[in-house]
Amino acid sequence: MTIRRTVAVFTLVLSILLCAQVHAKDSYKIAWSIYVGWMPWGYAQDSGIVDKWASRYGIEIELVQFNDYVESINQYTAGEFDGCTMTNMDALTIPAAGGVDSTALIVGDFSNGNDAIVLKDAQSLADIEGQNVNLVELSVSHYVLARALSSVGLAERDVRVVNTSDADMVAAFTSSDVTAVVTWNPLLGEIKSMPGANTVFDSSMIPGEIIDLMVIKTEIAQADPRLGKALTGAWYETMALMANGGEAAEAARTAMAEASGTDLAGYNAQLAATQMFYDPAPAVEFVRSPVVQETMEKVAEFSFDHGLLGEGAPDSGVVGIAYPSGKISGSSSNVKLRFDDTYMNLAAQGEL
Repeated sequence: MTIRRTVAVFTLVLSILLCAQVHAKDSYKIAWSIYVGWMPWGYAQDSGIVDKWASRYGIEIELVQFNDYVESINQYTAGEFDGCTMTNMDALTIPAAGGVDSTALIVGDFSNGNDAIVLKDAQSLADIEGQNVNLVELSVSHYVLARALSSVGLAERDVRVVNTSDADMVAAFTSSDVTAVVTWNPLLGEIKSMPGANTVFDSSMIPGEIIDLMVIKTEIAQADPRLGKALTGAWYETMALMANGGEAAEAARTAMAEASGTDLAGYNAQLAATQMFYDPAPAVEFVRSPVVQETMEKVAEFSFDHGLLGEGAPDSGVVGIAYPSGKISGSSSNVKLRFDDTYMNLAAQGEL
């Protein structure tokens, strides 16, 4: 090996080590919020599972609960947190569109009935035409509405969207002048139990499109694999506990139910409308499938049409999205969201 080549190799190794020193830390902060598919994070923290896995890799991990979901993502985007739970759509439209390179570390589940359109005293989705529709504007609910309307030959111009806080959604449906809502569980369960309420479309009709993720900063994912390994190990230990049945599983689910403001029956009902990936192998298979790219292209189109990809965005591909296959949708020079199966695959192979 020539002296020049030796120096070049040494310089490369040194730059890699310096990069790791810049980004690797001894402690990390992760934001999460109340939702059926994310309650296992709270349980994993409270039960010591997170601490156990963090200790295994020589780091500390603090999980911080937020009651305001969007605020948790905003704070992650602002740099206050190293990771955050969020949906695929919000990962694209908030941190990625805001220039924060983010990696979807764990695909925990997808909504399979947890998000729905409910009409009052009407049986068919087509009956929504001409109605006011109450929903959290520009949220996943808005996306569900758009997908539902297209399935019956309608468009958003055929209804009137009424921006309504999730905190006000249940009370709004009791009003005589509110006849159509789009929302998610546990609010959905309360509304469905009301007189005259009929579900005319839900997320099981667009399977795999509303995906719940654990997202971390890409620079951390690349520089310090300890965080990815610890979070993934803690997640799948919790998943195994939930799936194995018996008293331990019931106790864990009961704790999650209480923390989310419901009882065991209510939480199990929400889980029934959620396609949980209790085992890492199906999660890896899902994220490697063409479904995820097809979904993200639909989400990008919706986001662009609604101005969610940034002022002056030229088209729906302004933000690049990378997939485990190596394919990229959108701009290859501006990749800001990455679906990575590395750590889930390590879990599937029993190598964490």
